[in-house]
Parts: sequence; C-alpha cells; structure tokens
Amino acid sequence: MDDRGPDVTAHGPVTARRFSRRAVVVAPAVVGVAVLVFVAGALGLVGPGPSPTRPASSALPSAAGARPPAGADLPTTITSLQRRLEQVPSDQAAWATLGLAYVEQARVSVDPTYYPKAEGALRRSLAIDSTDNYRAYAGMAALASARHDFAGARSWARGGLDVNPANATLWGLVGDAETQLGDYDTAFDAIQRMVDLVPDTASLARASYTWELRGNVAEATSIMQRALDDAATPADRAFARYYLGELAFNAGDAQGALVQYQAGLDADPSYARLLEGRAKAEAALGRVDEALADYAAVVERLPEPAYLLQYGEYLQSLGRTDGAQKQYRIFGSVASLFEANGVALDVDTVLFQADHGDPAAALREAEAALAHRQFLDMDDAYAWALHVNGRDAEAREWSDRALALGTRNALFHYHAGVIRQALGDADGARTHLADALDINPNFNPLLAPQVREALV
Repeated sequence: MDDRGPDVTAHGPVTARRFSRRAVVVAPAVVGVAVLVFVAGALGLVGPGPSPTRPASSALPSAAGARPPAGADLPTTITSLQRRLEQVPSDQAAWATLGLAYVEQARVSVDPTYYPKAEGALRRSLAIDSTDNYRAYAGMAALASARHDFAGARSWARGGLDVNPANATLWGLVGDAETQLGDYDTAFDAIQRMVDLVPDTASLARASYTWELRGNVAEATSIMQRALDDAATPADRAFARYYLGELAFNAGDAQGALVQYQAGLDADPSYARLLEGRAKAEAALGRVDEALADYAAVVERLPEPAYLLQYGEYLQSLGRTDGAQKQYRIFGSVASLFEANGVALDVDTVLFQADHGDPAAALREAEAALAHRQFLDMDDAYAWALHVNGRDAEAREWSDRALALGTRNALFHYHAGVIRQALGDADGARTHLADALDINPNFNPLLAPQVREALV
C-alpha cells in the first residue's frame, strides 16, 4: 500500500490512491453540516451531496470548528422550512433539512438548545419514513457527533449508507465517528471513499488531517492548500485559511499563522473562529492589546468552552487573575448548558478540572468519557487526569497511547514530560519537554514559560 498520500494532478487534487494507517478528523465539539437553502421541499443530500467540513480539534482544536455560516442564509433557511412544514407537515425531506439546519445553527451560535429541536425534527422525519430516509440518517449522525455520541453517529451514518452508498456526506460522518472511536484504519477507508466521491474542500480537509495526526505537517499543509485552491466560496476560503493557520501555529510559526488567519477574515469577516486564531498568534508574538481585544471579541461571539479556557489562561499568564477567574466561571456555566442539552465536553472539562478545578472530578469525567470516545486527545486528557491524581505509572501508558500515531502535539509532549519527571525518568522528561518547545514554543501561555525555565 502506497504511503505517500494522494496524487495531485492538474485537473484535481486527489485520485483513489490510498494512505496507510492514518486517522481522520472530527471535532470534540461539533460536526458542522453544510445546509442548503430550502427549495421546493428538496434536501441537498442527493448523490454525493454537500459534505460536512473538517472541524477543529480540541487540543488542536484540535476539532471544534466547521464551515463558516453563510451570513443570513441559515436563519432564512430555517424560517422557510418552518413555513413549508406548516403547509405540508408530511414532508419528510423538509423535516430532515430542518433538523440539519438546527444542528448547524447550534454550531454557529454556540447554543446547544438547538440540539433537542434538531432531534425532534429529525425523528419527525423518520416517523414519516424510516426506510429510505437517508437524509434523516445523515442528520441524526451529525447530531450524535455534535453531542459526542460517536457510536450512535457511526450507527446512523452506516444506516444511511445502506440506503445511499454513494453519499459523500455519510462517508465523512462515518470517518469522523470511527476516528473518535479509535478505529483509524476504518476511519481512513471512509474518508478515502469520501475523497473518491467528491474531492472538494471538505474531503481534502479531512485528508489533510490524517497526515497531521501522523506527524507529517508538510503533507498536511500541502493538501490543505489544495483544499484552499478548491474553495468555491468566501466561506470555504475562510475555513481553509483557518486550518492552514492552525497547521502553522501548531508547528510553531506564529507569524505565518497570523497571515493565514487574517487572510481568512479578509475572505469572510463573519467566521469568528479566525478571531481565536488571530488572538493566540498575536499573543505568541507579544501583541498583548490586540490579543486581548480579539479574545474578548471571540468569546463574546462564540463562547465555546475551549476558547473561554484559552482566554482565561492567557489572562492568568499576564497576571490578570480576576479576569481569568471570570472566564473560568463562564466556562463552568457554558459547560453545564452543553451537558444539559446532551453534549459531553470530555477533553475540555477534564483538562479544566485537572488544571484549574478538582483533580478527582477530572478523573471521574475522563473515565466516563473513555466509554464514548477513544481518540488520542482523550488518551492524553486521561493520562493527565491520572497524573494529577498521583497515578503516574498508569498515566505513562495512556500518554504513550496519545503519542502512538506520531502526532506532533506540543501539549501531549508536555504532559508526557511531566509524567516521566514524576516517575523519576529525568532523561525522558527532558526529551519530551524539549520536544514540546521544538514543536511549538508558544503552545500554552502558562506552561511554555515554565518549560523554558525547567530546561535552562
């Protein structure tokens, strides 16, 4: 099996050539699904159909990001669907489209109260037709992924493929779910099917991430650049720029990342996730006032737990303890809102509890999360929860699992170094801590300075 990745031709970015043993992207937050404007009761999931885009990763996003909203189109779509269903309540496709639109609206607005609405609409669609309704299966898979029920997402997506095996969206949803369940070979096979069907920005972004997880940042960047080249809309261009910025930032190139984030904002100023990227790049470059302004703006528009935690840690690194504690309190409130609407935040809450809250709670939450998510981000978070509870021998095993794919993640190496230090392995600790700074000297505003001091 060829391990060099996809062929890139003059006519298109990818052929059917396969990668070997690489993982696929999904978000720890939400899987976004591109929702088309409703026309005459039809849902745009026909044939290959529109594909869910590459989400941000948690430690990376490590994954909660997705395709940017299309301005006022989404609320207009929802209103049009609601009116249609008042007139034709038996329109199963319209119910499925409405469910997908609610999932996307939850992502865009960071309002998880849309998830119960989405489930209601999708189940209404299935009640009308549960046999051939692959549209509703896709919606239920997207909803399950958004709630971090990855086994459920896999089941729903595969059910949809039983009806429509040529649907790229469904193959992407399978790949996302299998990634989070730790079955990387199966995940890649699904993403390859998606790329074979529709080699567009969405599928190429996933292919890029498979390389990133294996530690080949250059190949990941090359494929993500092709995703940008293939981007047909300002929203797609902003999306691709965001992930090019993430690749650059996570590889230690804050200036290069800033260029990408700004280019994304120039393409689509409504894509608020680019503000988070710009803020952390500005922070890394010492542009404090600009970073603070962008962090404040992004948490105002997108109060995602990961962003609140990141902003709080930046404030704490500047000695602004009161401001940091405010963000941590908001984190707790937002996390509770997500949990009340069926979303398991797992990695973010585990790391928050481990570093800023209750270590015992971090371990309980990590153990519960492993039941539904076996992705490497979760392996690392569980390792850290074990460490802060004094169980370092076990922590090392899970830390090794997090690094097994070769992912160049500075936070993973930081955790590995501290765990080895606790076990008395001074050489191993120094190696991993040095690796963390080599990968990204600005990986965390609180931790990176501590590592630099420790390595002097």
